[in-house]
Amino acid sequence: MDREDLLNVMGADRVLDDTETLERYSRDHSFAPPRKPSFVVKPKTAAEVHDLVRVATRTRTPLIPVSSGEPRFRGDTVPALGGVVLDLSGMNRIRWIDRKDRVAMIEPGVRFGPLQAELARKGLRLPMPLCPRQTKSVVASCLEREPHVLPRYHLDHSDPLLCNEVIFGTGDVFRTGEAGGPGTIEEQHQAGRRQKIPMGIQMNISKILQGSQGTLGVVTWSTVKCELLPQIQRPLLAASESLEQILEFAHRLVRLRLGDETFILNASDFSLLMGDREAAGEGLKESLPAWILFVCFSGNEFLPEERVSYQQQDASEIAKDLGIPLHEALGHVSAKEVLKRVSKPSPDPYWKLRWGGGCQDIVFISSFAKVPGFVKVIMDQAAQRGFPTPRVGVHIQPVCQGHGHHCEFSLFYDASDARERDGVRELYLSAAGALMNRGAFFSRPYDLLAETVCSRDAPTRDALRKLKGIFDPAHILNPGKLCF
Repeated sequence: MDREDLLNVMGADRVLDDTETLERYSRDHSFAPPRKPSFVVKPKTAAEVHDLVRVATRTRTPLIPVSSGEPRFRGDTVPALGGVVLDLSGMNRIRWIDRKDRVAMIEPGVRFGPLQAELARKGLRLPMPLCPRQTKSVVASCLEREPHVLPRYHLDHSDPLLCNEVIFGTGDVFRTGEAGGPGTIEEQHQAGRRQKIPMGIQMNISKILQGSQGTLGVVTWSTVKCELLPQIQRPLLAASESLEQILEFAHRLVRLRLGDETFILNASDFSLLMGDREAAGEGLKESLPAWILFVCFSGNEFLPEERVSYQQQDASEIAKDLGIPLHEALGHVSAKEVLKRVSKPSPDPYWKLRWGGGCQDIVFISSFAKVPGFVKVIMDQAAQRGFPTPRVGVHIQPVCQGHGHHCEFSLFYDASDARERDGVRELYLSAAGALMNRGAFFSRPYDLLAETVCSRDAPTRDALRKLKGIFDPAHILNPGKLCF
């Protein structure tokens, strides 16, 4: 695909090949090997995306879909074989919001901040991951199954994603689930349908798209499931030196559906989330217990005060039984401040980059019983390699109403120190391998881990390759990622 091919699809101002732009898209904060694309294009309509896919198929040119802005972290948008980066950030319309059915249709360039503001005007909110960066695409977050901090409303790993319009590598335009028909989207709206049911008649294409890192198709819009905006919120904090104790507390709360926002952070993560590098390294962290649980009790339209009151009373009885008091503040940080911080995207700089400008995450799914063992593995690996354990952030997020736990270990380092970066890379690989050997489920393998994860499960790898052959037979979409 040359420049003339691209100019036939869109204007010259949206076809970029200057050195600075190509360099920005050639790398991210991951350990994926950098590689420059030939062009970066910025479509604004699904028709332009469709035309680009057809041209790429004809010319056998790799297309790398990108919808989130910088900083990026996972290596899934770094070109493995060159090609053309398809930057979808300009497709940023909130097409509609339906208050009655609690659903919104959005394009891939929509960010959490603007969406939450529009939803709030309708009395709604979208379940959101823990303080995402301001440039994070909502659609990309949902497609990557990033867990949100509202386990009460997390029924399935696919939540809150519902239906999608996707352009496969074949050039075919497909609408998943209920959006597939009969009729156009406009005709479905006239009939009162809101594209809420994600499952198809025979197979769930939305689940196939999730976690595929843009290797099967390009999503041009999605519908997402929203929740009511609380009328009253009462946030509280609990803390303990024992991870097992704080895990049990969270498990009971989630199992009994007490509280909305519920998550666990270690002191390092909590300090960076609420402070800055200096506070985390010397001040705030030193005044905190090892583990902090945040929970927020909410009341909606009907009897909000009564709802909050009974939830807090029940939670207090559990806290008393476990010997973990609930607090309105820990040190000089109040629970209200935490709620305010996690209810919107992170201010700049992104909170995970406050230590030294570098962060490498290790993310996987665990059962309740195995979480403490996995924490010990990562801390032992860090100690063995001389990496300071205070620079290991831990976020434990109950998912699927407590039926599993998302574990997120963050390795914070000085991005300007090449030697330290190399050390973190080795720790990242060794720790991930040790975690896999203990049974950690890496449901979203990125960059250097993708090949290791896929090689451990040959039947799944072979099935994925068959799907790739069906949906992208020319292998133009983000080649070189996962097992493709």
